[in-house]
Amino acid sequence: MEVKVLGKEIKVTEAINNYVEKKLERIDKYFENAKAEVTIRTEKNEQIAEVSVIANGEKYRAEAEERDLYASLDRVADILEGQIRKTKTKKEKMIREGSLKDFHKESDAENEIKDEILKYGYYEIKPLTPEDAMLKLQERPTHNFMPFINIDTNKVCVIYKLKDTKNYGIVEPEA
Repeated sequence: MEVKVLGKEIKVTEAINNYVEKKLERIDKYFENAKAEVTIRTEKNEQIAEVSVIANGEKYRAEAEERDLYASLDRVADILEGQIRKTKTKKEKMIREGSLKDFHKESDAENEIKDEILKYGYYEIKPLTPEDAMLKLQERPTHNFMPFINIDTNKVCVIYKLKDTKNYGIVEPEA
């Protein structure tokens, strides 16, 4: 594991450096190559240790403050190891359950609800011009449509994003 120790208002001695590397060996066993950045600092009477570990494209971060620097390093290593174990367990569980999901899909297809309204959405409808409605919809990238009252026709309309995601369409009642 590649370890970088930074000290803010604290001189990083060789003893501290060795202790950090020894503590992070516990985390190194979970990954083949990982990078860790350790920042130690003092605030009032507290010694603060902050560790960021980047491994396998994931980032783990923990911070601990104690009166003793070594105690805060111990605690931060415990926190990180817990985070890593939790993530690994979650991934392994997803892999194991992935094979069971295919088995359950067949039985779920038989019990599937059809021709029912399952969800209601509520929207605030404001009087706008179609151009203003388009601008409001652009402000909300996660929304695909927006109802509004067309100022020109005084009718309730819906503006929506077309599949090309660059253009828009409007649904307006005939009567």
